[in-house]
Amino acid sequence: MPVSVTYLLTFTCYGCHLHGDESGSVDREHNAHGLPRLEPNPRRVMAETARMCGTPYTLDAPRRQTVLRGIQEACAVRNWALLAVHVRMTHIHAVVEAEAPPGRMLAALKAYATRYLNRAGLDEPRRARWTRHGSTRWLWKPRHISAAIEYVVREQGAPMSVYELPPEPERPRPKPAS
Repeated sequence: MPVSVTYLLTFTCYGCHLHGDESGSVDREHNAHGLPRLEPNPRRVMAETARMCGTPYTLDAPRRQTVLRGIQEACAVRNWALLAVHVRMTHIHAVVEAEAPPGRMLAALKAYATRYLNRAGLDEPRRARWTRHGSTRWLWKPRHISAAIEYVVREQGAPMSVYELPPEPERPRPKPAS
């Protein structure tokens, strides 16, 4: 029987967070809680830039809103609980609860974001927009989920395109018997 798990999913725009860049990045060997980010390495940045097949992709305000709508639709269609998402200029963070493997979830979010961008006609349809894969962190405890939502919604700098699931309304307490 599938179990619902909550994840912090992060993916970046194509060419914006190259390994070795001074802004910081992680690779497969540095993608775990508590590990330091990669040290700046201009040679690695040059090598990655040389391998790129297009220019870096960034999200302006209309693109961010379009990506946000696409991510919301991806979750709604699959009955995934979108707890929070923040679409930034160069990356996207989302906290999602679902009965699905995180890699499949990441692929679906990217696909819907791309589909919405294509429908909006904001770029050429074959434009490279996202880096391959991304970060998928399992959130095991309610405090980890709360911390991830706080990080995504309020700790990314000035808000850009943000969604946070509204809290459930408090249930009325039964009145004591007289």
